[in-house]
Amino acid sequence: MKTKYIATAIIAMTLVASCKNETKTVETEAVKEVEKKVEKVEEEVVTKRVKMALESKSDSKATGSVVFEESNGTVKMIASINGLSPGTHAIHIHAKADCSSADGKSTGGHWNPTAQPHGAWGAAEGYHKGDIGNFEADAKGNGAKEFSTDEWCIGCGDEKKDILGKAIIVHAGTDDLTSQPSGAAGKRVSCGGIIM
Repeated sequence: MKTKYIATAIIAMTLVASCKNETKTVETEAVKEVEKKVEKVEEEVVTKRVKMALESKSDSKATGSVVFEESNGTVKMIASINGLSPGTHAIHIHAKADCSSADGKSTGGHWNPTAQPHGAWGAAEGYHKGDIGNFEADAKGNGAKEFSTDEWCIGCGDEKKDILGKAIIVHAGTDDLTSQPSGAAGKRVSCGGIIM
């Protein structure tokens, strides 16, 4: 009789241990699944960021800063410029991060890796990847421009998308969005290289 009780107790303890092991396995699998989801979310929201100063060119007083942030496949640009003449000004990405010349022309022409005509961003006739557009400077000469696109990247190595190694140029005048090859926007009054 005593042996029967011992056998029953051993079976019961084995069942309890087995259930605990199954629970641990289920818990472990659930934890692993949650960790995978967290890793995926972290990968998706990783943000790359480049902040740069704009220096004056062509005897202007235009300076400022530009921030580029990439998250979830979209690059957002936020530019803040001061020391401008009041009115409309063009802002573009140019081919080289070289602001060494006094007139800003060391940056080359507009960044145009797809060999398209100059135009308004998204135009069916074509546009340069550097054709950001225009913004307004107020009576005190302060202006700002925000822009977002999935056609740029920061440091991805794709020559048709990667903005690193290029430059931001602010122009004295308005981009007419049609004149070739640069929109007749006038002198380059501010420049900054897009570098890490």
